[in-house]
Amino acid sequence: MSFENLGLSTGLLRAVATQGYTCPTPIQAQGIPVILEGRDVLAGAQTGTGKTAAFTLPMLQRLSSRGHPKANGKGPRALVLAPTRELAAQVGESVSVYGAHLPLKSTVIFGGVGIQPQKDALRRGVDILVATPGRLLDHVQQGTADLSEVEILVLDEADRMLDMGFIHDIRKVLALLPKRRQNLLFSATYSNDIKRLADSLLHQPVLIEVARRNTAAESVTQHVYRVDKDGKRDLLIHLIDDGQWFQVLVFTRTKHGANRLAEQLNRAGIDAAAIHGNKSQGARTKALTGFKDGSLRVLVATDIAARGLDIDRLPHVVNYELPNVPEDYVHRIGRTGRAGEEGAALSLVGSDEVKLLKDIQRLLKKDIPVLQVPVFEPKALAPARQPEPTKKSRSGGGRQQHGKPGGKRPQNNNGSAPSSRRKRRSRGGRPAVVGQA
Repeated sequence: MSFENLGLSTGLLRAVATQGYTCPTPIQAQGIPVILEGRDVLAGAQTGTGKTAAFTLPMLQRLSSRGHPKANGKGPRALVLAPTRELAAQVGESVSVYGAHLPLKSTVIFGGVGIQPQKDALRRGVDILVATPGRLLDHVQQGTADLSEVEILVLDEADRMLDMGFIHDIRKVLALLPKRRQNLLFSATYSNDIKRLADSLLHQPVLIEVARRNTAAESVTQHVYRVDKDGKRDLLIHLIDDGQWFQVLVFTRTKHGANRLAEQLNRAGIDAAAIHGNKSQGARTKALTGFKDGSLRVLVATDIAARGLDIDRLPHVVNYELPNVPEDYVHRIGRTGRAGEEGAALSLVGSDEVKLLKDIQRLLKKDIPVLQVPVFEPKALAPARQPEPTKKSRSGGGRQQHGKPGGKRPQNNNGSAPSSRRKRRSRGGRPAVVGQA
């Protein structure tokens, strides 16, 4: 099947061809015709399989077939809600790229940047508004965003919005929208909360699920390295240098951890930068731009970047620390292996993360193969050292005793005598020898 078979306009087909796409992905092939019919949709597909284009293309078509923006500046006519700034920016870019040959206006609003330019864009009037929930409500409260004419609502990565606590903001936004509208929910994972939201929001929706829910793309090769916590940094440096990796996205659980790891990599001679919620939008944009153009070798990110990072042909994703939520693992490794390209996802797993790994494997319904780098193998997994055989005296009279007549004190390689073993009391009251296993 080709895009020509989906009923898209000449302008959209031209924009798609400019991007080098000829055949729609499964989620696009199934979703575009249904959305063009005006049906509500609950769609799930693996990250990196083209969900954004699956709703952007038919949304642009439906709006362009209904004329131009109103002269009074009201709007928008389509609203896309996204959980993070990066994802909002990515969707906004897709709207601009695919709508390049259509007479439609769009803008993106999110927090962390000045609000005045956003106000100016909204006052000029837009057809399509891409927004994060919090900043959108700021504009509503200040009277610069009018949602009374929204014809199409899209919740992108809806499960992530619920995970981030946006459900109350979403409900506030829904109360401001017209009751008659088309609703589209897109997400890489489903949950019971998403099902409940869909039941309350969608009207006789078409369910589109192109792969088993909560699975990673088959184009992504997954492996685990078992390593002690204090050996993770050195193992990561070894993998990057030995494998000659030049574009690596690394995930940590905390903002402080992302900053610390980026500093350590830079001290090791590997160009790295961190992005997370405490970074200014300017710093985040600069780091992401450098990573995309190849001037930055490693991007260290928290889960805020797991949704919304769209990097062509990203070869490596590393889970420096496993996420607390198994579904976030799917989104993290979904940054590689996109658009049919192959990718590798590696996880550095310490002894304190074994349960998290089991939870992820339970979600995926499969085990992730384990690779080994012997020098970094955890002490707990290293082969136990066998005790040396007891030395006996020349007369065969049994074990030698240090410091007793007739006994010969053992020597180290340098000829010196080893220090005597000290004894201490264990908590149980029995003597324990310091230095013995």
